[in-house]
Amino acid sequence: MRQLSTDVLIVGAGGAGLYAAIEAARRGAKVLLLDRSLIGRGGATIMAQMTVAAAVGPEGTDHWQNHLNDTLAAGRGLCDPDLARLLCEDGVEVIREMDRWRVGWARDGAQFAVVQAPGHDRPRCVYVDFLSTGPAVSKTLRAVAQRTPGITRLGDALVTDLITTNGAVTGAVALHVESGQALSIAANATIIATGGLTSLYRRNSASANMTGDGYALALRAGADLIDMEFVQFFPIGHLAPRLIGMDPIMWDPFRYKLGGRLLNGLGEEFVERYGSTDSGRYVVTRDLATYAITKEAAAGRGSPNGGAWLSFRHIPPAQLRTAFGPVIDRLAANGIDLARDDVEVSPIAHYHMGGIRVDKHMATSVAGLYAAGEAVGGANGANRLSGNAITEALAFGRAAGRSAAEQSTGPGLDADAARAAAQLIVAEGVPCNTAALFVRLQAVMSDHAGPFRTSSGLAAALNEVHALLAEAGPVPPGKPRPHDLARTDWFVLRQALLVAQCVILAAAARTESRGAHQREDYPHLDNDWTRNHILRLTAGGLHLSSIPVPVVP
Repeated sequence: MRQLSTDVLIVGAGGAGLYAAIEAARRGAKVLLLDRSLIGRGGATIMAQMTVAAAVGPEGTDHWQNHLNDTLAAGRGLCDPDLARLLCEDGVEVIREMDRWRVGWARDGAQFAVVQAPGHDRPRCVYVDFLSTGPAVSKTLRAVAQRTPGITRLGDALVTDLITTNGAVTGAVALHVESGQALSIAANATIIATGGLTSLYRRNSASANMTGDGYALALRAGADLIDMEFVQFFPIGHLAPRLIGMDPIMWDPFRYKLGGRLLNGLGEEFVERYGSTDSGRYVVTRDLATYAITKEAAAGRGSPNGGAWLSFRHIPPAQLRTAFGPVIDRLAANGIDLARDDVEVSPIAHYHMGGIRVDKHMATSVAGLYAAGEAVGGANGANRLSGNAITEALAFGRAAGRSAAEQSTGPGLDADAARAAAQLIVAEGVPCNTAALFVRLQAVMSDHAGPFRTSSGLAAALNEVHALLAEAGPVPPGKPRPHDLARTDWFVLRQALLVAQCVILAAAARTESRGAHQREDYPHLDNDWTRNHILRLTAGGLHLSSIPVPVVP
């Protein structure tokens, strides 16, 4: 078993992981930045084409407290106020630092160009023009990380277990996909920055490595998870016609800039039927838009493929091109002319509000273990405010890197525990189609634990997850060898099945509808459920409890 050591181990190299690495290294720590895909090329940040929320307007026009008020309102009473404040207050600083790093935020004269996104009380969302925000942020962070001394990068490494010594996380064991061998990494501090879990759903906007493995790693190491039932579905994911080489959530910037009309299959605007307004502006929140589109389709008023129409035909072609330039040509290559054609959209799994429970220093309940970005739960409550995702990744990444760098010593890696964990990597099992099992899991989660849930559906989902656990078996299939995707997929499936149980159990226990969690059999918000769900893995299995939400100062 190859052995490595570092001051700070960062698992996940998207936006949060990269920023954490930069911050820890410039505070003097030796950093190992590890990912199961290429460094800086996986995760959610690079996929994001939309906007980034931060109160960076000229003095007197906005303040981070206004942003905080909107974040708390969107969270439907479940936000951790310390984390929400950190997101909004530090978000201003990281956006300005990214500007100094020449990310290329669009400008309106000397000021940042800003647009108003749903749920915000004013324009405050910055962007890199022509749907380039996520790629530009990722490219900038990669460049800064490459020129920051003290950062070592390692791709194609899938962490299978965190190692604890005397109750503290002291490193990890990983499968090196290229060689098929086990790695052990000793670290004074470990940061989980692996993103969310939206790849557990059939239709999702995530890169392939957003399977919730960071949640499972933290849970197995003794950390708590919070509010795992809250999965946000992006309401206007692209459905039809076929779109090649473009992000399925690309339509948000069009609506920010140009409005856009959301129509049912009869050509009617319909959001007003569900308690909001949307005509000519884009102000409806994501949970309500998801509900409205789903209900219109269920009532037989959907578009031909079961979604809704999104129309820009009322926008002059010259205005479309001024706003989106080369994107219009890319759409034309896909046979789409927005001056002539409506497109079909429908809800798509996009973000997870729940995750690892941390304090304002990004520290978990386990010594030596921190989390950052979408791996963190609690900041966004029951529903994330549009534009907060990249802000959260950068602000929480910076905070986690700072805290981890301050942990200069640890108890040392338990070599026996590392060897025991590595035995699973080299174990030989019965061949099975792990990719097919994962597809079945996606179907179970989509059909029974998606935007709308019932007690019977969630019970069926839990039974099917237990059946998948039995079929997957206790060890990976076949013998260890380089680039064995079936074995790699087994480790991904192992973590995903644990995380799926967390989502299902928390959703079944929350007998109300709030934000992104909608129960068909409990359709109303219940003030008695203004509580956070906490999940912990014990010797007897998953233990679920609830606690009062911290009071907002």
